Amino acid sequence: MKYYRLQDGAQTRLIARDGDRLVDLTSVRPSLTCFADLARSAAVSGLEIDTITERYVDEASRVDPSVLAAMTVPVEAEEVWAAGVTYRISEQAREAESGLPEIYLDVYDAERPELFFKATPSRTVGPGDEVGIRDDSNWNVPEPELGIVLYQGEIVGYTVGNDMSSRAIEGQNPLYLPQAKVYDRCCALGPCIVSQTSLDDPHDLAMSMRIVRDDDVVYEGETSTAEMVRTCEELVSYFTRHNAVPEVAVLLTGTSLVPDEEFTLREDDELALTVESIGTLDNTVTVV
Repeated sequence: MKYYRLQDGAQTRLIARDGDRLVDLTSVRPSLTCFADLARSAAVSGLEIDTITERYVDEASRVDPSVLAAMTVPVEAEEVWAAGVTYRISEQAREAESGLPEIYLDVYDAERPELFFKATPSRTVGPGDEVGIRDDSNWNVPEPELGIVLYQGEIVGYTVGNDMSSRAIEGQNPLYLPQAKVYDRCCALGPCIVSQTSLDDPHDLAMSMRIVRDDDVVYEGETSTAEMVRTCEELVSYFTRHNAVPEVAVLLTGTSLVPDEEFTLREDDELALTVESIGTLDNTVTVV
């Protein structure tokens, strides 16, 4: 099943999609206002998330797909983290931008993955919102990624993520990575969450990105999560080691869609990031 979070005035509502059927779970259980509420109920009951949803589907109010125009960030993760150099092309791209290229090759081949803090809820935007590029960087790119949704450190679902990056800043010195990655509107998640039991294999999903500028397509590419050198389980195991993870977190798994070195985002560019079986995350670009 897929789960959406809608903004309804000052409140949020949890919407579930079961095939062509779209239902408002909040209408039948007012305590279920977001995916975290559902994950919490599943953890307490020992049931699968979709099993709980199935109990309410017939009783819940049907909604028209037009309500999804009000969808927002599908999960308010207390922390968003990300993995780097999990695809060969991302290792090559970061070598090209850096004055110390050998460190990225070392990470790609190493047992321990690169993991870094990415965003807080205040820095994360949802579908249809604006992602940010830094005004003090002249080389900015989006990074479409499969996002792992975690509840108490356990995988409960998947989403689409955009790990916005200021490559000019990181390229100056690898120690500038936090500034290149963490800033206002630096992360986007959406459009929904697919439950862990609904996704057959997260390591074999088509992934694509399209960038439109002034009605012209300036970048288009596609790849597959099968190209990822790490597994989701491996990345999660390192994320949770000796680390008091929050109740709800998202871990982005890296990208293999990297525009040419001559390309940089501009204000008002339109982004469409798609992961098979999950959906398309649409955003526009603004300068922050």
